[in-house]
Amino acid sequence: MEFGIALKLLHDAKAEARMAEDLGFDYLSTGEHISFYVPTANNIVALAAAAGATERIKLLSGIVLVPLYPPALLAKQVSMLDVVSGGRFSLGIGVGGENPREFEAVGVPVEERGARTNEALEVINLLLTEKNVSFDGRFTTLNDITISPSPIQKPRVPIWVAGRKDVAMKRVAKYGDGWMPYMYTPDMLADSMSKIADFSVEAGRPAGAVQGGLYIFTCVHESRDRALEMANEQLSKQYNQDFTKLVSKYTISGSPDDCIEQINAYRQAGAETIIFAQGCPPDYVEANTRLIGESILPAFA
Repeated sequence: MEFGIALKLLHDAKAEARMAEDLGFDYLSTGEHISFYVPTANNIVALAAAAGATERIKLLSGIVLVPLYPPALLAKQVSMLDVVSGGRFSLGIGVGGENPREFEAVGVPVEERGARTNEALEVINLLLTEKNVSFDGRFTTLNDITISPSPIQKPRVPIWVAGRKDVAMKRVAKYGDGWMPYMYTPDMLADSMSKIADFSVEAGRPAGAVQGGLYIFTCVHESRDRALEMANEQLSKQYNQDFTKLVSKYTISGSPDDCIEQINAYRQAGAETIIFAQGCPPDYVEANTRLIGESILPAFA
């Protein structure tokens, strides 16, 4: 089983990345928005900074909001990040939509986000694996385009697909290597993995083509009550809604023993990779990261 941690201290991403690597995490991740209720990163920029500060840890965008980008530009950024990191990058993608204003800001109708993402994944796959690519789609037209340098990883960088619904499951079954849902219970994860196996076969791929994963907000404290309190405080602010009834259902939060038990439930449901997003206030991020690395990761070594 592999574990990652999401960057949160954007003003000091390099130091946070080095800490994660020193603590033994397998992945470093980060989310992104153009505009949101709290400060957010840009995936490619933040992970490029992290790549320059680390040597071993893998980098996973969690997630790139694909419909906000021209596909050829995103393919170029993905290829370059894989090159400068020495082949450590995995592309985590999603469609977004929580904040329609950021779609308006780049001139993309929010209702087109799914169709744009599907077409972009076709284009990106072609550009990362072939030369002299031509493509005539609904949103993208390419005429004899080659991305150079090409990614170090062959045939291309791994693609992880985020989401919660069947349409996202069909997307990963067709285009992806890993499934990375969020706001999921173990039962939801098990059900989704079963569906993805069926969708993969329908797409002409093996039933086990897609690896199970999870992106989940996490807050660890020696006091279970304090962990839940901090998670509720942060996520209510982050999503501009009351998370009181959602924290215990959709996060990994509590004492180290509580969290180990919750992780085991997700592992039994099919999670092979878990990315811990920081479900705590900024002033507790470093302590949260260290507690996960020192008290939880060794239980799965």
